[in-house]
Amino acid sequence: MRFPMLFLCASALLAQPAYDLLLKGGHVIDPRNRIGGPRDVAVRDGLVAAVAAGIPAAQARKVVDVSGLYVVPGLIDLHAHVFAGTNGNMLAGGHASIFPDYFAPRVGVTTVVDAGSSGRHNFAEFKKTVVDRARTRVLVFLNIGGSGMPGDAEEQNVGDMDAKAAAELAIANRETIVGIKVAHYRGPDWAPVERGVEAGTIAGVPVMIDFGEFRPERPFQELVLKKLRPGDIYTHAFYAPVPMLDEKGKLLPYLLEARRRGVIFDVGHGGAAFEFRQAVPAVRQGFPPDAISTDVHSGSINAGMKDQLNVMSKFLNMGMSLDDVVLRSTWRPAEIIHRERIGHLSPGAIADIAVLRVETGQFAFVDSYGARMDGSRRLGCELTVASGKVVYDLNGRTRELWDRLGEYGPQGEPFWDGTRGGGRPLPLTQ
Repeated sequence: MRFPMLFLCASALLAQPAYDLLLKGGHVIDPRNRIGGPRDVAVRDGLVAAVAAGIPAAQARKVVDVSGLYVVPGLIDLHAHVFAGTNGNMLAGGHASIFPDYFAPRVGVTTVVDAGSSGRHNFAEFKKTVVDRARTRVLVFLNIGGSGMPGDAEEQNVGDMDAKAAAELAIANRETIVGIKVAHYRGPDWAPVERGVEAGTIAGVPVMIDFGEFRPERPFQELVLKKLRPGDIYTHAFYAPVPMLDEKGKLLPYLLEARRRGVIFDVGHGGAAFEFRQAVPAVRQGFPPDAISTDVHSGSINAGMKDQLNVMSKFLNMGMSLDDVVLRSTWRPAEIIHRERIGHLSPGAIADIAVLRVETGQFAFVDSYGARMDGSRRLGCELTVASGKVVYDLNGRTRELWDRLGEYGPQGEPFWDGTRGGGRPLPLTQ
């Protein structure tokens, strides 16, 4: 009698759908794997299970029609500010950080990298209050300043910039801390940069530099040609005070030399660090950013910057291809911070996915100085999947029509993140 029961159990197992979620009929852009064309994407147990044309719908518990849309890896915002802080939720300059789940999922962002909001004195609080609570994956550039970015006086305190202590904390928290941040220093010396690089060298992580106030004693060219190592990042790449163009509007050769050295140029748009008069000539002359990021905070999100898709759309309208813009918002940032399980759609990768649309029409975009650029294309987000769970669905594509459900109650499904903030992204070391 045992054999028929075993047979029935085996048959039941075989009848289970192979996939939890199937995104069908979209145009996949996966720069790491050089995919750019019609494919279906299947998800199982929080991971990408298959990317192929014509995956049978019957093999999935839930099938979502994404025809006419672009399916890309979940976007990675390399420069954000999401730590509530210990000092009135304020960053330097009087701007507040924003909890990541409030803005990230609705624009296809599944990973944000906080750029120095915390230092070694308050990283533990950041991890407890934000990193460990957010549905969005939060990674961290640890500030070389012990208190992070609480305000000007503490950010100028070189005596609290301890390279060895910062490196030890980064080593002890490798799952979360991906680099060291140096920012906002106004002094005439290189001490914060040198200590940041020292910490990065000890910990084996990249350093991100916000150059702060420009002074003749420490010229910008020296930063990117001598002080930074290959793999280190200069953020705010198109900030007007940075000497990028000569008097004739030509790209200065030292920028290409710095890039050849391996220095990475990140957008870091923010509320005051991105100008079309720098970015448009640079892109047209063959100097696009290595990474596209927002520098999101309360002072930028409702100004010229707005969100990750707005910044990506600006570069799309400057002449960069959609594939190139996606590369610099997915796989390239993942490479920069050495997190190879995200930023692509290889089978076995964490299933972070953004389903985007390209709208055509008459649009306008604004830089940090309030200048406008007109454009004909704009990116929008239709659906966001984080660690295999749907976390944003603009038009209810994953849902059933109400008049087909009868006397329905809460529509909970295994593919939907119904945890109301309690769901956790998959660890990158799994």
